[in-house]
Amino acid sequence: MTDVPADLTWVRAAPPEATGPGPWIEIAFGEGDDEEAPVYLRETSDPDNVVTTNRRKWDAFVLGVQAGEFDHFVEGVEGVEDGEGVEDGERAEGSAQAHGDPANTV
Repeated sequence: MTDVPADLTWVRAAPPEATGPGPWIEIAFGEGDDEEAPVYLRETSDPDNVVTTNRRKWDAFVLGVQAGEFDHFVEGVEGVEDGEGVEDGERAEGSAQAHGDPANTV
């Protein structure tokens, strides 16, 4: 198991108007700017359970989300229909937030 640095800045993947404890996914970027730099993910309801990947894989995942490659996972979920709630440019803006926009920093 990888040691998780104690001084990470966690970014919550939640709508700006969201209140309460979630559960939400949180992302933290480890030191380094290269494609092998660590990226940490956790859920607010279980913050001690941290999944680690690298920047190359994280960036590929974000691009896949932006391209709609995972939309089939939410088919039939109440309140999610054909991009409902997603405005033009919102996906790209969300990517910027996931890369450390202090507006969503926890």
